[in-house]
Amino acid sequence: MGTRERRARSNESDKVISQLFTESGANPDEVAIAAVGGFGRGELSPGSDLDIVIIHADALSEEELSGLVNQILYPLWDKKIKIDHSVRTRTQMRQAAVADLKVAMGLLDIRHICGNSDLVNAVHADSLEMWRKHAIRRLPELEKSLSERHQRLGELAYLLEPDLKEARGGLRDITALRAIHRSSVISVPIERISVAESVLANVREALHVVSGRDKDRLLFQEQDKVADLLGYNDADALMSAVAQAARSVDYVLETTLYRIAHMARAPKRNFLRRKSTTALSRNISVSNQEVTIDDGVDFAEDPVIGLRAAAHAAQLGLPLSMDSLERLSASLAQGNGELTDPWPREARENLISLFGAGSAMVKIFEALDQEEIIFHWIPEWRSVRSLPQRNVLHRHTVDRHMVETAVHAAALTREVSRPDLLLFSALFHDIGKGTEEDHCERGAQLIEPLARRIGFSGAEVETIQILVRHHLLLSATATRRDLDDPATIASVLEVIPNLQVLELLHALSIADGEATGRAAWSEWKSSLVAELVHRVTLAITDNTVAKQPELNEAQRRKADSGTLQVSIENRENLYAIEIIIPDKTGLLSTVAGVLNLLRLDVRSARTKSHGTSAVMEWIVIPDPHAPVLTKEVLKDELQRALESKSSLARRITERIQMYAQLPTIPVPDPVVEAFLDAATDATIIEVRSHDRPALLFGIGDTITRCNVDIRSAIVTTLGAEAIDTLYVTEIAGGALSPERAEEVALRLRASLK
Repeated sequence: MGTRERRARSNESDKVISQLFTESGANPDEVAIAAVGGFGRGELSPGSDLDIVIIHADALSEEELSGLVNQILYPLWDKKIKIDHSVRTRTQMRQAAVADLKVAMGLLDIRHICGNSDLVNAVHADSLEMWRKHAIRRLPELEKSLSERHQRLGELAYLLEPDLKEARGGLRDITALRAIHRSSVISVPIERISVAESVLANVREALHVVSGRDKDRLLFQEQDKVADLLGYNDADALMSAVAQAARSVDYVLETTLYRIAHMARAPKRNFLRRKSTTALSRNISVSNQEVTIDDGVDFAEDPVIGLRAAAHAAQLGLPLSMDSLERLSASLAQGNGELTDPWPREARENLISLFGAGSAMVKIFEALDQEEIIFHWIPEWRSVRSLPQRNVLHRHTVDRHMVETAVHAAALTREVSRPDLLLFSALFHDIGKGTEEDHCERGAQLIEPLARRIGFSGAEVETIQILVRHHLLLSATATRRDLDDPATIASVLEVIPNLQVLELLHALSIADGEATGRAAWSEWKSSLVAELVHRVTLAITDNTVAKQPELNEAQRRKADSGTLQVSIENRENLYAIEIIIPDKTGLLSTVAGVLNLLRLDVRSARTKSHGTSAVMEWIVIPDPHAPVLTKEVLKDELQRALESKSSLARRITERIQMYAQLPTIPVPDPVVEAFLDAATDATIIEVRSHDRPALLFGIGDTITRCNVDIRSAIVTTLGAEAIDTLYVTEIAGGALSPERAEEVALRLRASLK
């Protein structure tokens, strides 16, 4: 069962039609019969219609033409052969193609069966010429019809009982891709979907055989029979193959439609002009509304570049160019560009930035999957790739469900103090599925080496294991146990060590439930889980606010000197900077602004005032245009900024305006909280927001304008999320009053919008 059998079936039908044509006595110079559509491609399944066109030279009378048609069709109908036919002249064919998109596409696959071959060749030439000539009008029409069909029939890869032909990623989309390719507007890599087409066509053919009917929807009761006929181990293996095939088709279709849409929007350029590019980071640019990795990059010298490009693409809401993906995939397949074990910090942060982009990450992750890049980074992903979940609760395969869970988790990053742990656990919470073992326990075992390899610390790995092992705990407990029973709360406390883990598990439960669908998550269940979390929170006495940094003896001695001192450690792709500087109001904002102007991206900072000085530790990553950083350059810029902060602010504003030209994605609103009783001599202001250029400069500047002093700060950037914990006092010293704290929080919220 396969292409050969479908071609043989088409050939047999050709013989029957040719014999009937000969017996009709028709003049072969005046009439021709041709196959179109799937029959035209020689891909005839057992239950398929015979799509034919009878083309005549307009030399026959109506009576003669009607008699000829009846002599061809009636014997076929008598044999219970289904026929879809039309009778037209060459001119009528052109008119029909202009009026009807379906006719126009069908004629692209016209094939001579019998009679005058010149007539068929002429119609084929006409149809191809018109298709290319009117492509600008036809392709948007085609895209609209695709969208309407996809809305109606859903995604083939994730349906429990999919339509193999009409659903998104099905055989009809392959026909559409061929038509787009033939328009010559854009080149479509048809060869990439040849395996997928074979899989889907074979399954459709087997479905016709086992059902004895012409049908395209693969129902539950037929999946085992089709799997057996095609030699799959079981129905799950069959549906996994179908899902992967559909995803391959959808990936090529999505990429093709994006490129067409961008071509339609782009202004016409002189062909001698170079296309506009915007550098994002080392060897990565935005070109033609795609994120690209520069030609000639040695992936072995920069193994993080693939993750960096993926994170940029997701955070900008742009696709990764297929050419860049193919080059990266080929390099990894040759063993060039593999990440070290454990991953460098930059790689882990870019992975979290990718996960944290919300819905924008789905297409990027799918592209990495289709190019099999993800398997080089995360080999564990292969075991759940396109793994079906054939039950009414789940609407996606296991891998896509985990991706969707990460999407929903991205909307909850303001609710937790460690968004990186939430996002990572969300993406891998079901990694243990695929065997008869308890997937929660198996997942907790599998996640440990994975999390360690990616670079999480021992304590962080333990937290991730708890989240994966117990990701069903809160929803199961809330819906099956009595919340008024102290034993219920105690059972949760047995496995939840602190408030940080509780808030993470709560967010993961919400994301998992929302990604599963309404059948598994409702307002009722959400309220029960929230009530359970509230009661457990009351039983936990710790908090999640970061503590003030501690200074060592050497730092205190340097601070006592009261002079500006700078030390820089170059750690390959990042700098570790220590700055000892005379303290003053607004210092954090000033130093952050200087680092921004030097094109250094702040990943973390620890600052604390000591006597008349401030001790600052910064981890920064240079962008592609950053000059080589030296102590002399940094000291000079700091001194200039301390002398004129207004000049610093103007230069930073100009730089922010440059970034404003890049696209953005929707992100959760920033969260600003004031903690009045968490420190003895200060008020704690915690800001959780999406990272952006000069974010810390803006936060510090707003606080300074409130006539408030920052005595200590813990700045952490986790992927694309920033959590800034600021210990602030009045200028004269002392914690803020509740009214002053609320005033500062309000002004910060307003400045971050």
